[in-house]
Amino acid sequence: PYPAKPVRMIIGFPPGGGTDIVGRIVAQKLSEVFGQQVIADNRGGAAGQIAAEFVAKAPPDGYTILMAHIAAIAILPSIAPKLAYDPQRDFAPVSLVAIGPNLLVVHPSVPAKSVKELIVLARARPGQLQYASPGAGTVQHLAAEFFKLQAKVDILHVPYKGSGQSIIDLVAGHVHMNFDSVPPVINHVKQGKLRALAVTSEKRFSLLPDVPTVNEGGVAGFDMSTWWGLVAPAAVGKDVITRLHGETVNVLRQVEVKERLADVGAEAVGNSPE
Repeated sequence: PYPAKPVRMIIGFPPGGGTDIVGRIVAQKLSEVFGQQVIADNRGGAAGQIAAEFVAKAPPDGYTILMAHIAAIAILPSIAPKLAYDPQRDFAPVSLVAIGPNLLVVHPSVPAKSVKELIVLARARPGQLQYASPGAGTVQHLAAEFFKLQAKVDILHVPYKGSGQSIIDLVAGHVHMNFDSVPPVINHVKQGKLRALAVTSEKRFSLLPDVPTVNEGGVAGFDMSTWWGLVAPAAVGKDVITRLHGETVNVLRQVEVKERLADVGAEAVGNSPE
């Protein structure tokens, strides 16, 4: 019965980012329930395109799965004219894994203590404030560009190959701010290495109730959240999807997993392939 050998979970970003953190939590627990190792395999680049294309073309036997991310599945099809895969045609959904807002954070050297103060600062220094992202086409990139449009400010995009690398530079003060998902930045906020100004969801996030929304900072209509989900190649057998789905949902219902995801600012979901 499936799985009779190790399973590779492909992650479309380098180690240290939100997709990597969420993926490894789930991979570890699936390894325990399967009795076979679920190996987290980082294949970063092109906002998750490289990983998504790899899984779309993998043998449809269930031994190569993708920890999917909003960028590769939902954003890039709208902005990249020649994707090598079709999210609806080439993947078999397993389950939504977790959701969460992005977090607007700044280096402590930035004098702004709120969104309103950040807007005033950015308008006083047009083109001088830099924001990091894990690459063009990611939700982090679009959140910052949406902020620029709505707040009428000029801030400079500095793209990286993944959140892990961008946050290293942000903590070091080489860039001023970013709009990253919560998992890779929350511990730096707790340690005082970064300052959280706002969450990017329409309403305050239950796991960070004291952090205001960007909307509360005077930027109307701002709602840019992140989701992670598990998918397999489209032609994978129904029995394999049923097993993957059942065990994934059971894992996400575990109190320990919910708490581990909550600790990094992600909210466990677990739903149907449909």
